[in-house]
Amino acid sequence: MRVSVFTEPHRGASYDDQLRLARLAEESGFEGYLRADHYQSMGEELALPGPTDAWLTLAALARETSRIRLGTLVTSATFRLPGPLAVMVAQVDQMSGGRVDLGIGAGWYAREHTAYGLPFPSVGERFDRLAEQLKVITGLWRTPVGDKFSFHGDHYQLVDAPALPKPAQPAGPPIIIGGRGPKRTPELAAEFADEFNMPFKSVAETAAAYERVTEACHRTGRTEQDRPPLTMSAGIVIAIGRTDAEAQRRAAPLHEKSALPPEDPVIGSPAQLVDRIGEFAAIGTSRVHLRFIDLADLDHLELVAAEVLPQLG
Repeated sequence: MRVSVFTEPHRGASYDDQLRLARLAEESGFEGYLRADHYQSMGEELALPGPTDAWLTLAALARETSRIRLGTLVTSATFRLPGPLAVMVAQVDQMSGGRVDLGIGAGWYAREHTAYGLPFPSVGERFDRLAEQLKVITGLWRTPVGDKFSFHGDHYQLVDAPALPKPAQPAGPPIIIGGRGPKRTPELAAEFADEFNMPFKSVAETAAAYERVTEACHRTGRTEQDRPPLTMSAGIVIAIGRTDAEAQRRAAPLHEKSALPPEDPVIGSPAQLVDRIGEFAAIGTSRVHLRFIDLADLDHLELVAAEVLPQLG
């Protein structure tokens, strides 16, 4: 099982907080460090010191780490134009020596768009834009050096783009698409993704989402002959402790009012987390993203590294 650390710095974390956690995650044996791409917290709390831009942060972390994979879960297609985003991600991939994953989605949190003056079209248009962004990004990365890339869509038009720089990873950074959507999300995952992620839901809900994606792969003709198998991943919110009181203390922020949909956290012992990961493995999950709630709680990460990772093989 591949195990990554997932964080939500918009809830309140500086760059230094993220650097400290990413370095510890690398030293402790986690495969990846991925972060959310948001500009505002979902609750009512004042999240000091304020948001940090995902790709600025990952660029810096790329130079401060050496092994751990870095990425987003997930970048919102409403935040950046696809051409500059392709340049940005390719550059960070070069800076990291080929350790980047691009998680990308349609965007969903209206309030942060209003707060920072970002357009927030209808859900249908957001998915249409996401589909075009995926075509543009992958097209730019895969255009041979020396050739030009053009694209004429309903929302984006590119004319004779030099399609540079190229990512360090020959096929481009793996693309992660995830979410609970029943139709467009599975279709986009089947067409473009290297990894499908179901975020923070129950094992049963995750299994149903995997089934929808598998069916979409069959409908679109995606086969293992022409592309590697799709990685199925799951997000798990965790509050793990040596005692029940410690676990409950770590879970306290989960009880605050939030715009997020209901989640299915693991609150308890390391053994309970091992069991939950085993349940996910049984439905075909090969990568899990563990969401650590408090980025300053380094002991939480050390506990999981010491008592969970060794049991996962």
